[in-house]
Amino acid sequence: MTQLCRTFQTAPAAVPKDNTAKYLESGLTADGFQAPDWLVPDIEDGTAPSMKDEAVENVIDLLPKYAPDFGGEIWPRVEWANDDERFRERGREQIHRLVAEVGDHVDGFVAPKVGRLDDVQEAAGVVAEAEREYGYDDGSLGLSVIVETPQARSDLRELALFGADSRLEGLVFGPVDYTAELGGREIDGERPRWDGLLETMSNEASAGGLVAIGGPFDQLYAERAGVTYYDAPAYADQVEFEAQFGLDGSWSLHPKQTVQANRIHMPTPEELERDVHKIESFNDAKSSGTGAVMVDGQMIDEATYRNFANTVETVRSIHEAHPTQTAEFYDEELLGRARDVELAFR
Repeated sequence: MTQLCRTFQTAPAAVPKDNTAKYLESGLTADGFQAPDWLVPDIEDGTAPSMKDEAVENVIDLLPKYAPDFGGEIWPRVEWANDDERFRERGREQIHRLVAEVGDHVDGFVAPKVGRLDDVQEAAGVVAEAEREYGYDDGSLGLSVIVETPQARSDLRELALFGADSRLEGLVFGPVDYTAELGGREIDGERPRWDGLLETMSNEASAGGLVAIGGPFDQLYAERAGVTYYDAPAYADQVEFEAQFGLDGSWSLHPKQTVQANRIHMPTPEELERDVHKIESFNDAKSSGTGAVMVDGQMIDEATYRNFANTVETVRSIHEAHPTQTAEFYDEELLGRARDVELAFR
């Protein structure tokens, strides 16, 4: 099954409202295209320092009620920092508490502000330690890290090599902290795009079998002629830009962003029809004993077949997690063909 993470939606786990778990509950109960592939209960930057303990309690309270019906994965973002032992110790306590209380409902943890390889290995060791202590199988809980320090950027290849044979599953870009760490400047309201980092992160993640996720787009609203509106075009531009770099998904800060990223990182009906048709035609030709296979004037070899199969496997993964999305997006007959077609280059 294709590792699915079109949307990495952070939800503050505690906010100063009557219902402090409002945003976490909203994420856990989202449906249709508002449902993210990865919901990230945010115990770090999204939660005020005075509310960290309440954030952990909210996660513990809500997951048993809502997680069983949640189609995606749940990855709490805990506190961590490569250069501050206090944050690492708090992260260790949060991981242990969550594994002890709701480990059955958690797929892994997100560690922010990681440094070099040894720091990531330490975070992975904390997750392994919690697994052993509370009776979970080794490797049953994953780790993803936010690349937002020059140390992590310098060790991207080492991190990917480590991830190829460990619980490390994802690399997520954190552009705000990274820009600050490098002394970068925001000019005319625009931060650097860091194209080179995104390309390298996409490449190394692919080499290590990890998912690569773009950074947040925090300018949710724009103003023109006295009217404030949700800036859907600007966010869509960023997600499409990330998709062109081969990133698997995008960071979402709001359900409206989740709707957009889910759709953009999803094969279009035209793409699915094209690739299902080519796989069906290839399979028919091979079963009749044809040697070289031409489909619609295109010579099909193993590499091109793999690209067609990737489209189908992605749709199957989306359907497994979020069947209401595929039912809305694709014609029933096309979706049935995608689910039934044999994927085996031979």
